[in-house]
Amino acid sequence: MIGNIHYDFTAKIWQHSGAGGWHFVSLPQHISDEIRENHGWQEEGWGRLKVKAQIDLVNWDTAIWYDTKSATYLLPVKAEMRKKLKLETGIVIEISIYV
Repeated sequence: MIGNIHYDFTAKIWQHSGAGGWHFVSLPQHISDEIRENHGWQEEGWGRLKVKAQIDLVNWDTAIWYDTKSATYLLPVKAEMRKKLKLETGIVIEISIYV
């Protein structure tokens, strides 16, 4: 079930340089470590973990992905959410996630 554990943090939106140019925020290291330790067993393929994300008053069901290169989880920020919330690459935003 999603929503038992709640984390608040700030992070900068960045764009992946690969094909498609997905936009992400990287979860802080200490939060990633705690989530992986306590919920890593719930990960699906490629380190995917279902969560609910919230920015301002907008929330949506999504997933975070464990990135082994940075040893942290990444939260994709879909174009629909960026447009709705007027978010751009490089800005720092406040985010809540519910695991």
